[in-house]
Amino acid sequence: MKRKTNIAEWPFFYGYIVALVGTIGIWASVPGQTIGVSTFTDPVKGALGLTRDQFSGAYMVGTFASSLLLGRAGRWFDRWGARVVAVGSALALATTLILSSFSDVLSAKVMMATGIQHWSVPFAVMMILFFMLRFSGQGVLTMASRNMIMKWFDRYRGRINAFVSISISLGFSSSPLLFDWLIRKWEWAGAWRALALGVFMVCLLMWVFYRDNPEEVGLVPDGKSGSQKQQKEGVKALKQFLPKEAFATRAFWSYALMLAFNSFFITGLSFHMVDIFTSAGFDRHQAVAIFLPISLVSLSVSLVFNFLSDLIPLKKLLFVMVLGGLIWSVGLIGLSAGWGAWAVVAGAGICGGLFAVFNSVTWPKLFGRQHLGAISGRAMSMIVFASALAPYFFSLSKTYFHSYTSMGWLAMIFIVFMFFSSLKADNPQPESPKK
Repeated sequence: MKRKTNIAEWPFFYGYIVALVGTIGIWASVPGQTIGVSTFTDPVKGALGLTRDQFSGAYMVGTFASSLLLGRAGRWFDRWGARVVAVGSALALATTLILSSFSDVLSAKVMMATGIQHWSVPFAVMMILFFMLRFSGQGVLTMASRNMIMKWFDRYRGRINAFVSISISLGFSSSPLLFDWLIRKWEWAGAWRALALGVFMVCLLMWVFYRDNPEEVGLVPDGKSGSQKQQKEGVKALKQFLPKEAFATRAFWSYALMLAFNSFFITGLSFHMVDIFTSAGFDRHQAVAIFLPISLVSLSVSLVFNFLSDLIPLKKLLFVMVLGGLIWSVGLIGLSAGWGAWAVVAGAGICGGLFAVFNSVTWPKLFGRQHLGAISGRAMSMIVFASALAPYFFSLSKTYFHSYTSMGWLAMIFIVFMFFSSLKADNPQPESPKK
């Protein structure tokens, strides 16, 4: 009780501490994100004797398996809160990083014990490790930290998410440079162990500062100043949707499918970036450099629309993301033309920026905070599932159609479907008098 009273009496709103430490918690998930794993691809597959296809296959299966359990992890969040779930997932991530640093040793021991001298052994080892990395890092740790931040704010949720999104984007985009430096200094195994130590340190930080919601420490969302403004202007009491109620709404599926769309195509684009652009006549340097303008557009869109999400209906922003998807699709189809690359940059930047908005703001704003973990967990499972399929589907496009143009047509068909589906994706909150 003493701890709760002290936090409530702090001279500034504790939610700002939550936002800062929660952002650090999301940073800690980078070793389990695609951008973190990709840095280790070449040295690890070489040490294990796996081809690129075999290594990518293990990654796909592990990621797919992790997506199946994220809905359950969301319910863990609702039951035990952000502090327990985030710290538990971070500990699991750190442990997995240590095990991953011994993946070559583990594979050799399994081969020796079973007498099976085949690539399937290191494939199975990495499949299990990828499942653990993706589930604990990209899935649970990210979801728990992000949901906790959103539960601490209501009126200012979009503005706080602007800070969080930009910080995460900068942290994630710079992580390959750090990881590459660690690999050059201590080899891939030592780099994974160093990252495990860093995640362990973040665990301590999370245990000290993470709090699931403001009510448990005697506060209200947005702090006293936000609460006073709400009382003065009048706000509508939100209905707290049960998960089954949320999943029965058009709004849930419209937003979740658009988030999955972005995850699918940005993962496929990232995984095959060099080949996609060199096949269209660009050189390798131009292909690698394409991420910089995409990131700049994404950051700008995220900053603007996070603020607007506090002021205008999310449905209007959803149609902006649909437009971005259409621009992206057209650009991928016409990539060999000079304008195609600019269309990909604009469309991917718009979708990426709005992904950062919707993935955080949508669920508490439309469905309330009480079952936030279960509802956002279902959406996260769809996002991770889409990211697992993307590299393989893009590869099939190149194999059977000798280009990636077919993925642009597939995207356009999906976007047309999403446009008509989203026409009725209204806010499911019932109309009620202001309180």
